[in-house]
Amino acid sequence: MRVNEQSPRHDAQSTYQVRFDWGRRGSARTAEGIDIVVWVDVVPDASAPVLPEAVVGSVPERAALLAAGLVDATATARWILGEQARLGRRAFIAVIAAGDAEASFTADDLLGAGAVIDALAVLGIDDTSPEAAVAAAAFGGLRRAVRHLTSASSSGRAAAAAGMAPGELHALAALDSSDAARVVRAGDVRSEASAD
Repeated sequence: MRVNEQSPRHDAQSTYQVRFDWGRRGSARTAEGIDIVVWVDVVPDASAPVLPEAVVGSVPERAALLAAGLVDATATARWILGEQARLGRRAFIAVIAAGDAEASFTADDLLGAGAVIDALAVLGIDDTSPEAAVAAAAFGGLRRAVRHLTSASSSGRAAAAAGMAPGELHALAALDSSDAARVVRAGDVRSEASAD
């Protein structure tokens, strides 16, 4: 199966609290019962919106939307923990790696998504789908190399070719250099996602 083909079971990850997928189609595949969507784009296109309209449109209106990367993985996880407390129940989370223009695999976004999932697990939000567990394991195994891997990734090389300075690229890979979560849209207080 190719990365963006529809899964034969659209709800394959729906029983897990933390889910992982790729691109706008992945956000639609994981949307069922979701409270929070985290869009991970480690090396974003400066001319593109923070979240593509197709992603915003595929996410339930009551769900919170966050943008994240390596720089704010832990801050994002802390915000999610606070949102879970506000909900008064387990929050269901979809971590979506942006990927390239075709929403295909990119190493930097896999590592960024894995960093968010790993930070969630450290805070006790660890009911992860197998897909999310693999992303977290990739990050955990390569944690010390994220700066190099980000600049050497296809996204990093493309950004450098487009004129991004090496210092800017390294700043995007500076793990947890920001203490602020990037909340694009807060969740609806009356969230009706399925509870435990």
